[in-house]
Amino acid sequence: MKWRNFIMTNVLIIGATGSVGSVTRRYFLANTDDQLTLMARNTGRLGQLRADRERAITGSVTDSAALQEALADQDVVFAALSGNLAGMAKSLVTAMDQADVKRLLFVASMGIYNEIPASVGGGNLAENPMLQGYRNAADVVEASDLNYTVIRPGWFDNGTDTDYEVTEKGEPFGGHDVSRKSIADLVVRLAHDTTMGTRNSLGINRK
Repeated sequence: MKWRNFIMTNVLIIGATGSVGSVTRRYFLANTDDQLTLMARNTGRLGQLRADRERAITGSVTDSAALQEALADQDVVFAALSGNLAGMAKSLVTAMDQADVKRLLFVASMGIYNEIPASVGGGNLAENPMLQGYRNAADVVEASDLNYTVIRPGWFDNGTDTDYEVTEKGEPFGGHDVSRKSIADLVVRLAHDTTMGTRNSLGINRK
């Protein structure tokens, strides 16, 4: 689906060289006219930038100076991070409040609310303590005053489909896998509809 009839949006992608961040970057370029700011610790891995639509900021989300530079004039922040997620979420929420940027799309993981039914294969936080970091980060985001959407993808793959379904917090998760392209499509939808998923947590899985 093309989004070029929508108002151009300034989007900051944090974690732009990661597997989800890079696919989402390409999806924005192909399907919108949005202006992108790409933040990563190693911006050399971004390759050639679209000079008319992209700029790069080198730094970590915990680097307050780099983050404030990246946040300038942004409409939407998309964060696909790894590491100390709760600490990163705290830094990001604080910086967004300081910069008066309200829309945050934050990638966590399925299972953080023990929402995966046995029929889907389980893998909830209750059985997988590795998800605790994602849950802690989601808790930080949900305690903020931002217009956030926490995104809880299934195990993502390189599929080319965008055949997915979305579930809300409190609903059972619908499936085990999802394509990175589907996550990117959902992010673009959320970036252009500030009422969709507002202050909510959305699961996404392949239909």
